[in-house]
Amino acid sequence: MVLHSLSRNLLLLFLIFLAQNTFSQASSNDEVFGRWDLEIIKDGKTLPSWLEIEKSGFGTLIGRFVYAFGSARPIAEIKKNNNSYSFTIPHQWEPEGYMSLTFELDDNKLNGVLTYTDGLEYSFTGSRQVSLPFTHDPKWGSPILLFNGRDLAGWEVEDNSKWEVVDGVLNNAGVGANLITKDTYTDFKLHLEFKCPENGNSGVYLRGRYEVQVEDGYGHAPSPIKFGGVYGFLTPNEMVALPANQWQSFDITLIGNRVTVEANGKKIIVDQVIPGITGGALDAEEGSPGPIMIQGDHGPVMYRNIILTPRQ
Repeated sequence: MVLHSLSRNLLLLFLIFLAQNTFSQASSNDEVFGRWDLEIIKDGKTLPSWLEIEKSGFGTLIGRFVYAFGSARPIAEIKKNNNSYSFTIPHQWEPEGYMSLTFELDDNKLNGVLTYTDGLEYSFTGSRQVSLPFTHDPKWGSPILLFNGRDLAGWEVEDNSKWEVVDGVLNNAGVGANLITKDTYTDFKLHLEFKCPENGNSGVYLRGRYEVQVEDGYGHAPSPIKFGGVYGFLTPNEMVALPANQWQSFDITLIGNRVTVEANGKKIIVDQVIPGITGGALDAEEGSPGPIMIQGDHGPVMYRNIILTPRQ
């Protein structure tokens, strides 16, 4: 009877210790919870990226990661060793192998090292994602014609650009540079029309950071990486893409980080929060105004009637 009571007390003490240790571990992880805008320094260039850290159960850390290209990737577990955190993920569009990140929190900023799939290491820093204000009843200014139908005035044109104006249409003849407005914007409504060839692929980046996918999506199921999706994050409620080589339209409203996408006259994403920057973003400065960027590095595509209405 005494032995039974002793065993029961030992078991109770063990459970209390386990609970305290789990609670302590969970509490110590709170410091890194949330969303982080990252800047990776690679070969003298800054690669904008993004990281989300959240808790599964009492103390297991999981998350999502967006590299400089590609879509958001799930992180199965983020491990903690003393003051350091780390995780490893398989390749996506990179060469074969694994990518790993190790980092510490210092003065509410992340400092770490990314080991690429080829084994080379690059430093990175991370700042907490800013909270973007939302206006429920915005007042809109005057519409701005971003493409005048004659030339590329108002757009940044790089040397390897394949963009040209043909019969009043903005035409990308092949794999080349992206097209970026010289002006920047905060909240806006954006109308644009586009025509994709069979298997065509492009995208429009809101503030240069959040890609709405433009592609030949006819006949596919809705997906965050296909027609009308916010790349890797938000899935349209239905696929409304027309067959290839037909003119189609987007009407996009962006207020703060909340987006509504209307495609071909149907609302397919309604007032949804964009979690963070998407792959290919120009920068990770989510609190700043940004340009409109049209993707031209995937091949031929046409655009016309690009009109932006800013919020007053």
